[in-house]
Amino acid sequence: MLRGLSIKNFALIEQLQVSFDTGLITITGETGAGKSLFLGALGLLLGKRADLSSVKDNSQKCIIEGTFGIKQYDLVSFFDNEELDYEDETIIRREILPSGKSRAFINDTPVTLQSLSNLGIRLIDIHSQHQTLRVTTNDFQFEVLDALANVVREIESYKRGLKLLKEKEKEVSTLVANQESFTKEYDYNSFLLKELEDAKLKPDELSELEERYERLNNIEEIQERLSGSISIVSGEEIGVSDQLNTIKNNLSKIESYSGTLKELSERVQSIYIELDDIQTSLVDELDKLEADPKQLEEASLRLQLLHNLQVKHSATTIEELIALKEELQEKVSKTESLSEDIEKIKREIITIQSQLNEVAVRIHEKRKKALPKLVSELEDILKALGMPNASFKTSVTLGEGYLSNGKETLEFLFSANKGGTYGELKKIASGGELSRIMIAIKAILSRYAQLPTIIFDEIDTGVSGEIAHKMADLMMGMSKNLQVFSITHLPQIAANGQSHYKVYKEDINNITVTQLRLLNEEERVREIAEMIGGKDISDSALTHARSLLQIH
Repeated sequence: MLRGLSIKNFALIEQLQVSFDTGLITITGETGAGKSLFLGALGLLLGKRADLSSVKDNSQKCIIEGTFGIKQYDLVSFFDNEELDYEDETIIRREILPSGKSRAFINDTPVTLQSLSNLGIRLIDIHSQHQTLRVTTNDFQFEVLDALANVVREIESYKRGLKLLKEKEKEVSTLVANQESFTKEYDYNSFLLKELEDAKLKPDELSELEERYERLNNIEEIQERLSGSISIVSGEEIGVSDQLNTIKNNLSKIESYSGTLKELSERVQSIYIELDDIQTSLVDELDKLEADPKQLEEASLRLQLLHNLQVKHSATTIEELIALKEELQEKVSKTESLSEDIEKIKREIITIQSQLNEVAVRIHEKRKKALPKLVSELEDILKALGMPNASFKTSVTLGEGYLSNGKETLEFLFSANKGGTYGELKKIASGGELSRIMIAIKAILSRYAQLPTIIFDEIDTGVSGEIAHKMADLMMGMSKNLQVFSITHLPQIAANGQSHYKVYKEDINNITVTQLRLLNEEERVREIAEMIGGKDISDSALTHARSLLQIH
């Protein structure tokens, strides 16, 4: 509910600060006194765009601040999602700077206009004559019906299921598209994969293979040079081994004469041992060598195969070919398993649809049960509002398609006259009839849903007499469950307000300003008497005003 409103430097309002209570609050004043400014200021608080023309003094900023009690609205999750500090008593502030720029704050945190608007629609519903067209929309009609049917949980469940269904359908669509694309490449990928698999690739194979090929291809030279080396090492008298042995023996005989000689003797001994080992290895290597044209050919063919694969796939290493093979395996496997994946998701879709259908049927049954009650209550209220022959022809039909709030179509036809033709509200109902239908719907909704503060802006235009009393009674009934503002020209409604405010203009220092103030009992009597009989207040008008106010 709106607890307080502060307005500074806005249009004809220089400075205004006012508090509001619960219940029905009526606002009256002469035409042109500035009632629209009250709504304009609230509109800015609720996220409407501002411009510099709204500012009274362009050298100073315009500030509009509203204090709202929001504990009953269950808005903690909204504040969490918007990353705002939640307070049971929340302050919204809007500033228009002399530059024309606008700023918005919720509990002193800067916010975007979108965030402000998202919160605003949860706090205040401003309802004027031109907004009655909303009652003609199917979405609003479902909203009203669902409040009576108490299907909030079912619809939330349905919407979660519908979201999942759309995700799965999108997933299937993507897989089918991939399947078509992969299938075109499947044969080629399979051929490439088989070629790489047949090659039986091994990491580090290339270097080993190249070494084997070089050895086999140059075996005669290797044998010749190994034999020559062995001869040099082991040749009698002039062999390196014999000569080194002589040096070793010479040094061993004199090594005891000095440390240096001993070190030299040991070094030669090490060389002799190493040379002996080298000689053995040379002989072993020579013994292993054997010309093998078949192995040479196999190595050559293998190298050529690997080289061709590298060129074909622009690979520099065997490891890259192995990685390509694994990638092709995945593509081929994915193509082969896509049909299975698609069928699996299709089965999931059937399950989701079955669950959605069950929820949709529950929603339908509750709506079908609530619809006659809605029609009956609407017709009763409209009769009291001077539309004795108003009647509705309604039905909810369960269809096959999955819509945003169920699987139904709602027919909501209206006739204002006995024996008249039924038609859609937007085509057949007049502006005055739509206004009464809307207030009747709001009155019903107030008993079944937690509505925000509602402001009726001269919705009672064209109404008088007993109908005005009935409309006042409706507003009083609504005010038991929510805060209701009524900007009115009707004394019957003004008199029913638990709080009564007057909008008026006055000249201060030769400047006209708009004021809004709470009336005391005597001021209310005179205001309502003036509404009844004009500025020249008669005794009968005062008596009538006291009667409406139930003052004796």
